[in-house]
Amino acid sequence: MKLRLYLLLANAASILVIVALLVLFYRYMLLTEQQFIWLTIASLAAGLVSGALHFILVRPVEAAVKRIGEGSARIADGDFHARVPLVGPSELRTLAAQFNDMGGKLEASFRQLQAAETARRELVANMAHDLRTPLASLQAYAEALEDGVVQDDLTVRRYMGTIRTETIRLGRLMQQLFELSTLDAPQASGMEPRNGPEVCLLEDSLLELVPRFGPSMEAASIALDVKLPERPLLCRVASQSLQRILQNLLENAVRYSPQGGIIRVEGHAQPEGVIRISITDEGEGVPLKERERIFERFYRVDRSRGRGSGGAGLGLSIAKSLVEQAGGTIGVTCGNEKGSSFWFTLPAAETDRHQERRIH
Repeated sequence: MKLRLYLLLANAASILVIVALLVLFYRYMLLTEQQFIWLTIASLAAGLVSGALHFILVRPVEAAVKRIGEGSARIADGDFHARVPLVGPSELRTLAAQFNDMGGKLEASFRQLQAAETARRELVANMAHDLRTPLASLQAYAEALEDGVVQDDLTVRRYMGTIRTETIRLGRLMQQLFELSTLDAPQASGMEPRNGPEVCLLEDSLLELVPRFGPSMEAASIALDVKLPERPLLCRVASQSLQRILQNLLENAVRYSPQGGIIRVEGHAQPEGVIRISITDEGEGVPLKERERIFERFYRVDRSRGRGSGGAGLGLSIAKSLVEQAGGTIGVTCGNEKGSSFWFTLPAAETDRHQERRIH
């Protein structure tokens, strides 16, 4: 039964009861027959007028309910842009507003699902691509050694060295994928990072990390220039997380720095209670249209770059996840001529902010 018919039947039933009671009362009143007839006719006419007014007033309610029903049907058919106007009585306007709010949330959830599905497909495709190249090299060189295609020791050592290099690359890729899965776990479950809030000294992390890049920087004649204030910079982050962030950004800077270039590392405390660290290279820089995607997984600015000169596209994504889990931000800026400056902020430890207040 439709809403309008139901309301009209309810109104008609109530009017009939009222008219019947009035007629019954008229019978027991000291009325002439003519007065009884006229009062009965007046009561019936009032009932008819009331029914007509009810019919007219019910139409906006019916229309509002109908629009909400049509909107629900559109959403059920996959049209998450469906919205209904806020018209009718206040209760129906509230219902329409809640319906529109529900539609907006469903639309946002659907977009997130689409983005997640797109990211999943890209992840699988990129993983297949990044695994296929080293696996093909391993198979080719292993088959060549097994079939005795090469005989001289120099070539055999070169082949074995290539196999070792590709194996290390595969291991590094697997380790990065494992790190990403562990970094995503706390965010997905709403839990705090497993390392918890720790405090570490930026200078100590750099002193422990920089020697690892010595051979690669010496081979490319790259100089390292570190500028830090005299006052120690205490960051509220796990020491291993800070080292991983710095390592990934330094690896990126070394990879794209030109022969004989300079990598500059700077750090300073800001009044907002955060510490800002930047790592600047003299490479080709990052195009403006690429800067929003540079921290996406498996994303490379130059997709034609070979695996020898470019990474898997996971280092910056791992750095971004670690920085955001620590409550900081990360980004990249480029100079007018050349070079890129990757920067990130981390919360400063309480002791560090107190020292800053005393100095000022």
